[in-house]
Amino acid sequence: MAFFLALRNIIKNKKNSAIVAALIAVITFLFFIGNSIITKADRSIRRAYIESLTGDVVLEKASDVSMNLFGANTPVIEEFFTIPSFPFYDTVMGIVRAEAGVDGITSQVSGKAFMDVLGIREPVLLSGIDAVSYFSLFPGILLVEGSFLQAGEYGVMITEERARRIEAKSGQRPQIGTPALFTWVSAMGFKIREVPVTGIFRYQNPGQFMNEIVIIDPQTVRVLNSIQVAGAAGVTEEEKTVHDLLGADLNDIFSEAFFSDNEYDEIEFSTDLLQNYLSETVYNQNAEVGGDWNFILLRLKKGISPDAFISSLKKRLEPFGVTPVNWRIASGSSAILTLLLQALFNSGIFLVSVVGVIAVINILLISVFRRVREIGTLRAIGASDSYIRSLIYCENILIASAAGFAGVFGGLIFLRWINNLGINISNKLVASLLDGTVLRIDVLPQMAVFSFFVAVLLGLAAGVYPVEAAVRIEPEMAVRRG
Repeated sequence: MAFFLALRNIIKNKKNSAIVAALIAVITFLFFIGNSIITKADRSIRRAYIESLTGDVVLEKASDVSMNLFGANTPVIEEFFTIPSFPFYDTVMGIVRAEAGVDGITSQVSGKAFMDVLGIREPVLLSGIDAVSYFSLFPGILLVEGSFLQAGEYGVMITEERARRIEAKSGQRPQIGTPALFTWVSAMGFKIREVPVTGIFRYQNPGQFMNEIVIIDPQTVRVLNSIQVAGAAGVTEEEKTVHDLLGADLNDIFSEAFFSDNEYDEIEFSTDLLQNYLSETVYNQNAEVGGDWNFILLRLKKGISPDAFISSLKKRLEPFGVTPVNWRIASGSSAILTLLLQALFNSGIFLVSVVGVIAVINILLISVFRRVREIGTLRAIGASDSYIRSLIYCENILIASAAGFAGVFGGLIFLRWINNLGINISNKLVASLLDGTVLRIDVLPQMAVFSFFVAVLLGLAAGVYPVEAAVRIEPEMAVRRG
């Protein structure tokens, strides 16, 4: 009975009902379109990083500073921040390997340097990898030329985008075997390292900064960033001499005190010695047992929740000074940015919704005051407060439901129209966020359902005050109104 009476009242007050429905429909449309775009971008970034760079979970040294794979997530301190080495590496690896939900494990040592290829010098992010397990863990890394870096091999892989950039500047395309010279200055001194280009690759869906990454053997990263390999037993006296020379302060190198020690008296420093140091390893590869990696990267089996996995693992790793983080923290600001954008957008939608709800409340109040005689008559014939409430709420739900359906349906038509236009995206950042150079926004059923319920919720929220005003109408008011 209340349903049909509510429907009759909506038709009778169709002008006010149409205004209320239009306001809710516009809010629903904006909410649906905006969140569809942001969710598309977030899923694209998630897939790109998990399948190409971070995995599902990253283990890192516990720190007061939030870290990504190449530095601090706080821009203010990133320039002065040094990524700490991984503590208790072997012990932690044993714990993680025993976890049933883990599908794959690899390790990474990270750094920064300047790379010179064919006379083109550029800053790069160094991803020193465990080649045995790295590429099988990340199917999003696609080989273009050459071969993947092999275990024990000294070399570097550059992205196809970087190869094109070098070719455009130098007039020559980097070839397999082209030497790449790496240099870096730190508190430990000036470091130089030269390795050949072993491969050119591309990421299936490169994120914001992924084309700045080079994949390189871990030992080169350790040398450039002065990371001491645990248990490095295979260092010769000549190698130690050169290592001390390259790691010393420039003023100290040319002082008499530097060469006054007897341990260097019988070693003649020459360019041949320096060349041998640059071309050969200075550490025993078999001694890589821990303290010389920065991160452990994990891929989880399908159906395993990363958040639940992190929660269960966190307490077990805490005694070892290690903490697990999700892909978003490990990938840095570009992934965190999508959350910020979504929060800012929905904050704007919330403000629009507040304004819309206030407008709807005013319209509903006017409608209630115009229906004093009708409501008073219902009260006079015995209608309870709950019946009056259910009648008004039923009207609001019907209007909000129709508006929600209209807003979602309009959003679906809009998305289909945009997708059919085939708009080209020239901005690389936007293209990486939307997973392609042609604008295409997927229709997300769950977002459509959620948007519909948002519309219904707005209708209910807007009806609270008018409903309470309606139940305060007494029968004598209807009599006085005639």
